[in-house]
Amino acid sequence: MQYLILFLTFIKIGLFTIGGGYAMLPLIQQEIINNNWMTLAELHDFVAVSEMTPGPFAINVSTFVGYNMGGIFGAVCATLGVAMPSLIIVSIVAKLFSKYKENKLVQSSLYWLRPATCGLVMVAAFSIARSAFTKLEVSGFVNILKSGINWGAILIFALVFLVNRRFKPHPVLLLAISAVLGIGVFGLLPKIGITF
Repeated sequence: MQYLILFLTFIKIGLFTIGGGYAMLPLIQQEIINNNWMTLAELHDFVAVSEMTPGPFAINVSTFVGYNMGGIFGAVCATLGVAMPSLIIVSIVAKLFSKYKENKLVQSSLYWLRPATCGLVMVAAFSIARSAFTKLEVSGFVNILKSGINWGAILIFALVFLVNRRFKPHPVLLLAISAVLGIGVFGLLPKIGITF
């Protein structure tokens, strides 16, 4: 039954998300909270790992969540669920788009989908930023704000932002820099009594 719920939940996520992986984060977050599958902090960890893993973001995140909930078969169910609606819809749209791409209704609907997609991505970014830049205490499936701002995370963000603006390195290098900074700020410095 759990596998069927995973499959149907991720079909719904794949079906009702317009704009790609980041736009589906608010819906994934809502479903995970409603089903008490994991905490927001755990989901945001999966998001970070999905970013660093090769492949489409939406597939990666659904695979990680499915695996967390039901092992390998759970990962397969969640991945198939999130990918199936897109595969079917894109196949139909690709066939019809070439025929109707000059239609005024089609053009205007595409024009107005852009800001909606941007809004969904911004909601996901805000949710991840709130989780990353505040100190959270996990109590069951609820994240409780513990003691304010996570200055270490803000420091890492600022350094990576500045390095990116100045030198424009490859994203993989930025992820590696972030990992090294995270190990230093949250792993090594507390051992010598420096905390943020």
